[in-house]
Amino acid sequence: MANHKSALKRIRQNAKRNALNSYYHKTMRNALRTLRGSSDQKEVTEMLPKVSGMIDRLAKKNIIHKNKAANLKSSITKHATSL
Repeated sequence: MANHKSALKRIRQNAKRNALNSYYHKTMRNALRTLRGSSDQKEVTEMLPKVSGMIDRLAKKNIIHKNKAANLKSSITKHATSL
């Protein structure tokens, strides 16, 4: 157990941030699954900028690595153009 007030506060902050980051990461994965599962071109072209922006924001906040973000964006763009 922590011995300092600042350490206790840091533990609380880390738990809160971990929960938020997990939520955002899971939300992104669900959006990717929906986009990849869709074969309707109109729906995919509507979702593409939203999902792409979501991926960029997560990379900017270091929730996912910037190279992973680039790979994900590349793969969903490839999927969108193949329809």
